[in-house]
Amino acid sequence: MVPAGLDHIVCQGWLLKKRRKKMQGFARRYFVLHQSGTLSYSLDPKRPVRDQIFLPHAALSTVVGRKDIHIDSSTATFHIKCLSSEDFNTWISAFRQAAVPIIHGCRSSASKLTSRLTHSQWNKSNIIAEDMGSAIAELESAITALHTEDPSKRNTSLKSKSDKEKSNNVGSVFSKFKKCRFSVYRRRSNANHTSISIHVQRAHIALESLKSHHAALLRSFHAVHNDALPPTTRGSPLPKTAEEKTDELLSASGFSASLSHQSNRISSVTDLSDSAPAEWFDAEDHFGEEFLLEDPTPEEDKARIVLQSRNSSLNEYGSASSDEEDHIPLQSVGNDDSSLSLRPVARRTHLPSGPIGDEGSLFAMLKKNVGKDLSTIAFPVSFNEPLTLLQRTAEELEYHELLQQAAESNEPVERMCYVAAFAISSYAHTRHRSGRKGFNPMLAETFEDVRMKFIAEKVSHNPVVIAYHAEGDGWELHGTSAGKTKFWGKSLEIIPLGTTQLKIGDDQYEWNKPSSFMRNLMMGTKYLEHCGKMTIKNTVSGASCVVDFKQTGYWGASNEVTGATLSRSGDVCARIEGKWDDQIVLALDSSHLRVLWRITPFPKQTMEYYGFTAFGITLNEITSDLEDRLPPTDSRFRPDARALEEGNVDEAEEHKMRLEELQRDRRRRGADRTPRWFKQVGEDWRYKGGYWEERATGWREVPVEPLW
Repeated sequence: MVPAGLDHIVCQGWLLKKRRKKMQGFARRYFVLHQSGTLSYSLDPKRPVRDQIFLPHAALSTVVGRKDIHIDSSTATFHIKCLSSEDFNTWISAFRQAAVPIIHGCRSSASKLTSRLTHSQWNKSNIIAEDMGSAIAELESAITALHTEDPSKRNTSLKSKSDKEKSNNVGSVFSKFKKCRFSVYRRRSNANHTSISIHVQRAHIALESLKSHHAALLRSFHAVHNDALPPTTRGSPLPKTAEEKTDELLSASGFSASLSHQSNRISSVTDLSDSAPAEWFDAEDHFGEEFLLEDPTPEEDKARIVLQSRNSSLNEYGSASSDEEDHIPLQSVGNDDSSLSLRPVARRTHLPSGPIGDEGSLFAMLKKNVGKDLSTIAFPVSFNEPLTLLQRTAEELEYHELLQQAAESNEPVERMCYVAAFAISSYAHTRHRSGRKGFNPMLAETFEDVRMKFIAEKVSHNPVVIAYHAEGDGWELHGTSAGKTKFWGKSLEIIPLGTTQLKIGDDQYEWNKPSSFMRNLMMGTKYLEHCGKMTIKNTVSGASCVVDFKQTGYWGASNEVTGATLSRSGDVCARIEGKWDDQIVLALDSSHLRVLWRITPFPKQTMEYYGFTAFGITLNEITSDLEDRLPPTDSRFRPDARALEEGNVDEAEEHKMRLEELQRDRRRRGADRTPRWFKQVGEDWRYKGGYWEERATGWREVPVEPLW
C-alpha cells in the first residue's frame, strides 16, 4: 500500500461506465486514478467510492476506432467509454503508466525458466512472487512513513502505546503472510522496546518476510533442475496443492484466509501450459496485460454464436467415486414404450479412466485468437471432457423432481418458488468444472434420457443451437441452448442465448439465464462465476420471480443467490435465498426457513476425474434398459467421446478429426443432415413429437442413418 499522503491523483474526470445490470446502458461516473495504480469511481466527486480496481493486476482491452476501454481484474470488470478522443488518449496513457507495477523485476528470475516450469511448480512460484511484492510494498510504506513523520511526534506517540497495541500492530503485518506460515525473529529486549519506532518494527518484519519469500522462491525454481528426484519427493516451500491433498480441497477450510474470496471454489491449479510463450512472463513487462480487440461488424457479431451449455462450456477436472454400483429406480413417464416402465437399473458410480495428461492452457488459445469466434477454433481433444454438449444440457435437469413438486402444489406462490429453485439448481453441477468443454455435437446428433423423458438434438451448426424437450407427470419443458462468448483479457464471459419454457397445468413459465464468467484465465486458480439477474415470468397470471446471482466480492461469500416472488401488481409475496451450489430456502418469517432444494453430495473422489456429479457419471453409460433401443445418432455412440472416457487420448483425437471431416464432406456434397425431431417456429425450436413412438418400434418404420 502507498501511504495516503503520497498516493497522488494521476488523472480524474467524468467517464461513461456500463451499468452492472443488463439492458441499462452506460451511466456518467466520476473516475479517479491514483499513483498507486488504483482506479476508483463514484457518482460524483463528493460521494463515496463505489468500486475500485488495481490496474497492475488487471488486463486492458481497447477497440480500434472506438473510445472504449475494458478493464478486467478477475474480481471486477469495468467497461468504460470516453466522452472524446482527447479524453481517450489521456486516460489510456494514464492507464498504461499505472499498469506498470511499483516494484520492477520481481519476476526477473522467473521469466528465464517459465518455459521449463511445470504447471504446479509455476503456480507455487507465482504465489510466492506475489507475496514478495506485498512484502516489498509494506517495507517501502514503513520506511517512507519513518522518514516523513515528525521525530518528536513519533516519540510521544510511542510512549503512549501499550505493549498490547504494539503486538496487535505487528499481528496485522503477519496477517498478510498467513499462507506461507513463516516466522519472524524479533528481539525482546525491554530496553529496546521503549525506544524503537513502530515503523522500524514494520520495516524489520517486512524485510525478514521478504527474505523468507525469496528463499522459498529459489527453492521452488531449484526443484525444476532436480530431475533425479520424482515429483512427489521434491520439497515444497508451500502447503500442499490440490494434486497433493484432495481431501483438503474438498473442504472450503482448506484454503488460506488471505484468499477468502476463492475459499469456496475448488478447482484445478494448473493455469499455463508448457507450450505457452515465455514472453508472457518477461520481467520487462508489467503484470497487467493489454489487448487490442477487433470490432466485428453486425453481421459477424450475429454469426458469432457459440454453443455453451446454459451453465458454462468449460469445466474442470475431477469425477467419480467408489467402485460399488448404486441401484437407481427409473421414474415412470407415462408412455407406451414398455422399456420406460418403472424398474430398477444398475448405474455406474465411476468412470473407466480419469483425465490423461494436462488439459492445456485455455488462455494460450484465447490470447492467439482475441476477438474471434471460438466455434471456428480447432481445440485439441485434451480440452474436452467425455460428454457432448447435448449431454451437458441434460445435466441441467438433474433435479427435475422439483418440477414434480411444483406440479403437485396448488398454491401459485409456492409453485413459483419451486420453479425458481429448479432454474437455480441447473448450475449446481458446474461447481468443480472450469477447465474443459464438452464435445461439439454433429448436426442432427441426438441424446435421450428416460429418467425425465428428455430428448435433445443439434438443430443448427452455424450458429450452433441445441433444442431440447422433457416431460413428467404434470409438467412439460422445452427450450433452446446457444450462446456467445467475450474474452476480456483475464476473464471469459459466456452469454447464454435462448429461452427456457415450462408448462405446468394452465401456467406457462419462461426465463433466460444470466452470464457466466471464467475467472483467472491468465494465472491463479480458475473458477466459474455466474452473475446477473434471471427473471422467471408466469405469462398467464403475470406473476414473476426475480433471481439475483450476486457477484463475489473480495471478502464476501461466493455463489450467493437471492430472489423475490412478485405478484402481477409488483408486490413481494415471498423471498428465497441460498447458494446455487448448496441449497435454496424459502423465508417463512424472520426466524423460520423452509428448504426447497439441497444439492446431492458430490462423489467422494470427484476431483480425481472430470468433476462430474453422480448424475453426470451416468450420462454416457449404455445401461441394460437402453441396449438395442438407442438410435445410431445418440451421443453415447460417439467414438471420440468413448475413447476419451476410456483414457485413449490419441485414439480420441483421431476419431474427432475423422468425424469433423465427415461432416465437412456432407456439407460440400449438399447432403448435410436436417433436424428430425424439432421444427423452427419463429426464432424458437419446438419438439415435433414422434421420437418415443418410433423408439418403441425399434426404429423399423423410418430408419435412422448413423453419423459416424
